[in-house]
Amino acid sequence: MSEKKEFRVGLVGYGFMGRTHSNAYKRVGDFFPELKYKPVLKAVCARNEERVKAFAEQWGYESFETDWRKLIARDDIDAIDICTPNNMHAEIAIAAAEAGKMVLCEKPLARTVAEAQPMVDAIEKAGVPNTVYFNYRRIPAVTLAKQLIDSGKLGKIFHFRSNFLQDWTISPELPQGGEGLWRLDNNAAGSGVTGDLLAHCIDTAMWLNGGIKDVSAMTETFIKERVHSATGEKQEVTIDDACIFHCHFDNGSLGLFESTRYARGHKALFTFEINGEHASIKWNLHDLSRLEYFDHRDESIERGWRSIHVTDGDQPYMDKWWVPGLSIGYEHSFVHQVADFLKNLGEGKPCSPTFREAQQTQKVCEAVLTSATSKSWQDTGVQWGRP
Repeated sequence: MSEKKEFRVGLVGYGFMGRTHSNAYKRVGDFFPELKYKPVLKAVCARNEERVKAFAEQWGYESFETDWRKLIARDDIDAIDICTPNNMHAEIAIAAAEAGKMVLCEKPLARTVAEAQPMVDAIEKAGVPNTVYFNYRRIPAVTLAKQLIDSGKLGKIFHFRSNFLQDWTISPELPQGGEGLWRLDNNAAGSGVTGDLLAHCIDTAMWLNGGIKDVSAMTETFIKERVHSATGEKQEVTIDDACIFHCHFDNGSLGLFESTRYARGHKALFTFEINGEHASIKWNLHDLSRLEYFDHRDESIERGWRSIHVTDGDQPYMDKWWVPGLSIGYEHSFVHQVADFLKNLGEGKPCSPTFREAQQTQKVCEAVLTSATSKSWQDTGVQWGRP
């Protein structure tokens, strides 16, 4: 066996995303043995020493830090992986890039376009490999959808519609802010469902269907005040609980998007449907190994929706896993993203989505929020697929 290069990881954050990223680093070498790089879990960083120590022991990190600046300063760290609340992304990413570290960052890239710009500038000035975890691209059925679209099977695209529905914030007794509920605090998150959930829909949409040109949106905050975890006092809620927008894509197709945390019965319903001149496709996170496909060119006697079970070895990523018919899950999308990053690193290529690409998604999110406030159409300024 040829000796692999070490990819020494410094993880910042030990929450939900810290777990998914750690799992990906631990498993990627088992299923992608051809990679030239081998992840080494060097250190994890978080402010609570007792908990970060326990996380390090559980997941197999060699050490831990309680100050991310010390983590970045270490000579035995090659890459900084950012799994913090959104308000910390920029400062950590810029410092890591300036120190010559590779940077992997959870989505969304930042809270605003203005906050994202110096991140992109720092990354590109340093010339360090980088990526942002829009992991749903790496679910095999979604990747297969990309291949079908790029092959021309759908023909000219007319419609793209997508939603991301949850129901976990309906109770008015739920506080905002703090370690577990920072997504309900605008200062930490930057927005509500737009940056948290619709960012996934938007990134997937533009990856599949090209740039979004302009948007018209409305948002709603259903519960106007919540107790803040930090103060124990009731404060105004300034995030969006729900958002609906429609848009024009650069290719002339129309888009319709909806996201809410107030849809009873839905925990994480992410769907998309694309209607083209010849064919349509649709996908549902709750049945993530299936891609629904309709081709009008089929004989009329047998024409109808077909369900493609994406588990065969000639379908995206599936040659790395089990045998046909056996599905994989949510966590594998992160394994695939790490595998793609390390593969591209070995080949000297960028790994999409880069910080610059993720900033384009940020532009759409910001245009959506501006449109909802101003009650007007907003141009996004997105330059998808262009420098």
